[in-house]
Amino acid sequence: MACRPGVVRLPTIVSAPKKKFYVVWEGKTPGVYRSWAECQAVIRGHPGAKFKSFPTLDSANVAYEEGATEYWGTGKFVSGLPPETLALVGDPVADSLCVDAALNADTKVLEYRGVWYRDRSIVFQQGPFESDTVNVGEFLAIVHALGFLTQQSLGSAIYTDSRTAMAWVRKKAVKSKSMEAGQTDEKLRELVTRALRWLENNAYRNEILKWESAAWGENPADYGRK
Repeated sequence: MACRPGVVRLPTIVSAPKKKFYVVWEGKTPGVYRSWAECQAVIRGHPGAKFKSFPTLDSANVAYEEGATEYWGTGKFVSGLPPETLALVGDPVADSLCVDAALNADTKVLEYRGVWYRDRSIVFQQGPFESDTVNVGEFLAIVHALGFLTQQSLGSAIYTDSRTAMAWVRKKAVKSKSMEAGQTDEKLRELVTRALRWLENNAYRNEILKWESAAWGENPADYGRK
């Protein structure tokens, strides 16, 4: 008998502005520039140039004044969303397990993993598999996380980048054209079948949430291949 599924929270839809501003701390003429072309002109011919893009003019001016030490090579994320939107989105849930999948577009190799938000330690990682869609990996990562948290009796939230995978979990159905066309390997198809069976026969209390990259930066489980 199928049990009542847990909660899948619909994502908050936010997006960062596309315009970028560029800070040059070390180059021909340090300063804040309004285009990549202008930035290139002052860093060209300077192997030790230090520069970084920012989503707003205000954030670029602040970064320029604070200096390269705060931003250069630190991975520090600066959101381009207005303060009122950031306040509405809030901070990530501290007790959470973040999941992500990566697909190599050339080799069609898929893998996925789960990472604790609090310390970025890896909880699980699976692959490589032959596939043609990253959403299958995202789906499996969510269900893997659900299985792990349920087994450990943990109420942690789950973060994912994929609205599609969230919908598949909610509907307990995978709609993948690549799978229908036989473009995924047998092991992966077996895992999807097992994941769907698990959803049909298990209750879970973990919230599945959309990771808000525009507000928080990259998902901690991201493979860093963008």
